[in-house]
Amino acid sequence: LTMNKASGPNSNTRTEPFVKVIAVVATLGGLLFGYDTGVISGALLFMGPELNLTPFTMGLVTSSLLFGAAFGALLSGHFAAAAGRKKIILVLAVIFAAGALGTSMAPNVEWMIFFRLVLGVAVGGAAATVPVYIAEIAPANRRGQLVTLQELMIVSGQMLAYISNAGFNAAWGGETTWRWMLAVATLPAVLLFFGMMFMPDTPRWYAMKGRLAEARRVLERTRARQDVEWELTEIEETLAEEEQQRPRLRELRKPWLFKLFLIGMGIAVIQQLTGVNTIMYYAPTMLKAVGMDDSAALFATIANGVISVVMTFVGIWLLGKIGRRTMTMLGQFGCTACLIFIGVVTFFMPETVNGQPDMWRSYMVLLGMLMFLSFQQGALSPVTWLLLSEIFPTRLRGIFMGGAVFAMWIANFLISLMFPVLLASVGLAGAFFIFALVGIGGAIFVIKCVPETRNRSLEQIEHYLHETLSRDEAEIREPVGRPINKTS
Repeated sequence: LTMNKASGPNSNTRTEPFVKVIAVVATLGGLLFGYDTGVISGALLFMGPELNLTPFTMGLVTSSLLFGAAFGALLSGHFAAAAGRKKIILVLAVIFAAGALGTSMAPNVEWMIFFRLVLGVAVGGAAATVPVYIAEIAPANRRGQLVTLQELMIVSGQMLAYISNAGFNAAWGGETTWRWMLAVATLPAVLLFFGMMFMPDTPRWYAMKGRLAEARRVLERTRARQDVEWELTEIEETLAEEEQQRPRLRELRKPWLFKLFLIGMGIAVIQQLTGVNTIMYYAPTMLKAVGMDDSAALFATIANGVISVVMTFVGIWLLGKIGRRTMTMLGQFGCTACLIFIGVVTFFMPETVNGQPDMWRSYMVLLGMLMFLSFQQGALSPVTWLLLSEIFPTRLRGIFMGGAVFAMWIANFLISLMFPVLLASVGLAGAFFIFALVGIGGAIFVIKCVPETRNRSLEQIEHYLHETLSRDEAEIREPVGRPINKTS
């Protein structure tokens, strides 16, 4: 194929406005993802007495969504290839609405856990499907911006959940307030469903199914006229190449690929082992434990949402300025330092002053949370997703990415499940010191295992990792007594 300045994936021609409409509608799935994971933080303060929650069942109510999400991500990836990205998002919108209504009307903890599981399937499905839908429908020169919109919508959804929680508490504040908090998520689910009814599927999926006329029609609505034929030809050629090189799980028998898969899972999991989602899901509970009342804790949590949105913009900017490895180290070391800070504050500062809760202690814990989220959302979270999209070989990217994301959801589930029990057992200081210790282990992993991929093409990254990991394997197998070249 011949590329020129007027056409091709790096074309500077104007992006059709319809693409932006598609991205905004589809990322309502990200908004729902954020709202449904964030709203539980405030709802837990009110549902406990009515549902007779213990520390363990509180963790189960919170984490059941994440367990469902792990399987939702796997299932949606499988069905999206057969049914199409659009149809899967429509189904997810229905599940979002059903889950939101179900949780808001749950008569007991068993039904609450069931509907949180259902909601989790939609959350995981949206996390896996929406970015793929946008990536396949967006022009290459706008793909990064539009896919990043999903991350922005997730943190915006969490911020809206915190604002909604505080608003409902201020307006009504009764025992059933939590039901209204959960029911609100039905509205964006309905908007997502009706919005997607008018959106097309992706040109790549149409071409994969042999429906080239429909693929061309979508390209004509989303590309400059001179780019349509070029891109349609490129899609056909890429699909033909993929057909000849179908991925096989048995390739994991190759030592360098197995090692790379473990590194990818490690990158995904250490992002969760910082304990970020204990702050996103349990912030009001923690702030209440250090002396704030319900209303103050809910309003203070809004600051967590705002800082997450602001620092996501900073993270997007940083990705173009510094290396991936440097950014991962910055995020990991920064988060670990903030965890130690929160642990020290809660351990050494007095709980009460003159018989009243020490509000300075509460404010210092909140400050620690905000600093932590600055490093997490401004460095660690955005670079994690970028690294996972870069380090895996093209033909195995789908399988390896699915495995890494599944591991991330399971880690998120286990941490969220056990955090209330941990809090009841060792207190806030003990819990954060444990996370800090794990964070130090994560920092060692980053130093030893995370590669630098900035300013390398995907092909160069694959060659570099193949060479590096294969060399490491050869050094390990070097016979005892022979010198090992450490400088090569």
